[in-house]
Parts: sequence; C-alpha cells; structure tokens
Amino acid sequence: MALSARLQQKQSQSLVMTPQLAQSIKLLQYSHIELSEFVREEIEKNPLLELDSDNKTITNEVQPENISSKDETISNEMKLDAGEKAGDLDASFENVYDEGIAGAEKSGSDNSSLSSGSISGSSSSSNAENADFLASIGETLSLAQHLGEQIMLAFSKEQEREVARHIAHALTDDGYFQEDLQDIARLNGVSLSQAEAVLQKFQTLEPTGIGARNLHECLSIQLREKDRFDPAMEKLLANLPLLAKREFEKLMKVCEVDREDFNDMIREIKELDPRPAAKYEPILAANVVPDVLIRQKTDGSWAIDLNPETLPKVLVNHTYHAELTAAVKTPDGKEFIAECMGNASWLTKSLDQRAQTILKVATEIVKQQDMFFAEGVEHLRPLNLKTVADSIKMHESTISRVTANKYLMCDRGIFELKYFFSSSITASGGEEGHASQSVKHKIKQMVDAENPKKVLSDDQIVLKLQETGIEIARRTVAKYRDALRIPSSVQRRREKQMQA
Repeated sequence: MALSARLQQKQSQSLVMTPQLAQSIKLLQYSHIELSEFVREEIEKNPLLELDSDNKTITNEVQPENISSKDETISNEMKLDAGEKAGDLDASFENVYDEGIAGAEKSGSDNSSLSSGSISGSSSSSNAENADFLASIGETLSLAQHLGEQIMLAFSKEQEREVARHIAHALTDDGYFQEDLQDIARLNGVSLSQAEAVLQKFQTLEPTGIGARNLHECLSIQLREKDRFDPAMEKLLANLPLLAKREFEKLMKVCEVDREDFNDMIREIKELDPRPAAKYEPILAANVVPDVLIRQKTDGSWAIDLNPETLPKVLVNHTYHAELTAAVKTPDGKEFIAECMGNASWLTKSLDQRAQTILKVATEIVKQQDMFFAEGVEHLRPLNLKTVADSIKMHESTISRVTANKYLMCDRGIFELKYFFSSSITASGGEEGHASQSVKHKIKQMVDAENPKKVLSDDQIVLKLQETGIEIARRTVAKYRDALRIPSSVQRRREKQMQA
C-alpha cells in the first residue's frame, strides 16, 4: 500500500484556558482581602469601572427538616445588577468555574433540588439587622495570604500554583500538611508524582518547616536549611519518642556521640520551631471578617446572608462609555474602549457569579449541618466535598475553592467553611457515622473532666467512646489528641501532680 499525503477535516471539541477563564477560577478562591485588592487594581486600570458603595445583603433561608414539608418547592433567586437571571448565570458559571479547572472532568449546570427543606433568596437594601452581628470585627493577614504571595513567585506554571494553593489551604493551625495528597492531585488533574514535587517545593517556602507532614519532617527541613542535618542528627530525629521521654543515655548510644556533642544537638533542636505557623496564631474570631452570616429566625429557620462588607461591588459607567465612544476616532482608541468595556462586563458578571456560588455552598452546608447550628459541635455530621457538590450540581474542585479562606459566623462563633467538612468515624449498631470534629470534641471534654488521680489513657478513652457508640482505634485517639495539643496521659499526670 503506497503512502500519500492528503487533507482531511476533523471536528472536535476542546476547552481553551483563556486568561479571563483562569482569572475567573481564581476569583472564587480569593479571600475578601485578596478580592478587594484585585478589584482595586482593575478599577485603576479601567476608566469604565467604579465602586458602588451601596452594597446589598444577599440572603437565603433554610427551613429545619422537622418543620418543613418534603413537597415544598425550592427557589434560589437573587437580584443581580448584571440584569440576568440566576439560572442564566448558573449555566455560564459552571462553564467558567468547573470545566476550566480539570479540563476533562464533568460538571453540572442545573439548579439543585433538595428532598426536604425550603430555600428562598432575596435582596435587602437594609443592613441594620446585621450591624450588631458584625461589631468588633477586624482584619488580619492569614497564613494562606502570606503563602499566596510566595506561591506566585515560586511556581511558574498555573497548574502547579493551584496545587500549591490547595496545600496551603489544607494546612493545620501549626502549619502541617496532613491531608491526602492523592485527593489534591485528583482535584487538580495532576499525577501523584507531580503533586509530590509541588509539595517538596512548597516546603521551601517561609516560614521554614511549613507544609511538613509530621514533626520529624518539619525539624528535618529546618535543620537542612541550617546545614545541620548530619547522620547523628538524622538518628536523633528518627528517635523523637526517646527524646520526649528524656532517655538521653539511650539516645547518645543510638546517635553514637558523646555527652558534649549530644548537648549541642539538643541545643540546636530547641532552637527549631515545631509549630511553623504559630506566629500567625491565634486567628481569633474577632480578627476575621466572616463572608457568610447565619441567623436563626423566630420560626426556627436559618437565614444565610452574604456579608456585604466582603463583597466589593463594581458598576460599569455606561454614560462615560458612550461619551468616549463618540469622542474617540482612532482605531487604537476604539479598540482600547472596547477592551475596557469587555473587561468591565466580565468583572461585574464574575463577581455576581462568585457571590451566588458562595451563597449556594453555604446554604447547602447549613442544610447538611443544621443540627450543629441548633445543638452544637456534638451533632456535627460527617460531610465531604462530593456530597455538597452532588447536591448543588457543581464540581468538587469548585466546592474546594469556595470553602478556602471563607468564614462563616453564627451564634456559636466564627468557623472556616472547610471546618464543616469532616471525615466519618464508624458508629456501632449500624447507625450513622460520627464526624471526626465531633469525636475530637468528646475527647477534649473527657480530658477536661478527668480526675487528676485517675488520668485517662488512650485505651480508656477508646473504651469510653465505644460506650457512646463510637468505634475508634487507639492510634486514631492518639492522633486526635495530638491535633488538640493534649499531652499524653503520662505527661498530664505529671503536670497535674505538680499543680496539686
């Protein structure tokens, strides 16, 4: 068979990541401080944009399941200055925020339907009822914002930056990364090896030791930077439990050093920071501006408001646009005006879409965790990104971005949205599982109430939790206890004896 060249037409569909599409994805993840800065820069560049000081509160309502009918219809309407219906924006929003993230992952664009409960939306021009709710709230620079600036410089590829941002938002209060890296790789459409490479580079950011997966790795990173990670120090870090027990003689034999060298090693260890993010703590509720406000109404339903203070509102000056269009005659001038108008329209629509999506996600969180808001942390339910994503017909990566750097304020305090996503601990008797946050709360209550003369061991905590229907392993209790910064039973007994 002879080979020959020929022309052939082929039709295919593909998603092109335009600069505006990439920026739209970023908008959803921005904190309100980052968003305000971005809007300010856009207004400085675009003569057709101006700030609207008359921000309006966007509200949703959720009826508790015990007083709502399963036959109730759901409406989720919002008054949008762009002049488009919420349904229209939903469709374009999904194309921007979901399909543009992973490229090949499928997302939905229809409005969600709930089996029970009633959700309705409205706009109110009065913010008086939120005045007391927002009293004494300031702003502070978060660790994620500090890392965000470094991520922009350290990573040249946008996909790597997205993975790094996910890692930053998954850090514990101490600055450790203890999430499943495979999940972050999947959400960003990269391989596990690529995500590992991003994490290793992430661990070179400041503060030193940030992003470590455990104490051993955290101290190792800091020692490597000081060029003090020699074989003896490596052996010392590999035996941290012996160091915690102050078994120095054993450690000297393991490290093969004399007492003088060992004392120098201990001195160097003490100079390290086991909590790299500590200087950014505490992120007090009074210093965080909530993006979402939850209020319980007199009929027992929940009102979900978007805080207008965190939603910069921009307007397009159509009058000035008409004047410029009539005055400018050169092709370059007309092209500039058209570009400004296109960017202005894109920004106003994107901000409305961002607000609507935050409201939809927050509303679903309140619906899923209604017992938490009514009864407290003991009633927090297991919840993952997929559950919320399926309920409101969005992609998991969209939910992940919405819950990053966004805070919710209710009668019980201020919580980051991702706080409400908690893994499930098996319940005995085939009952619904328990949220890990709820189990941590129970462990803390047990320790706080323990008898100084009968300090609870991890095994005893396991038995007490099993009595309440929680099936949990001892190592999980130890992990949760460490996360709560609760010392071991031996250390607690020693401390309480000293106090007595």
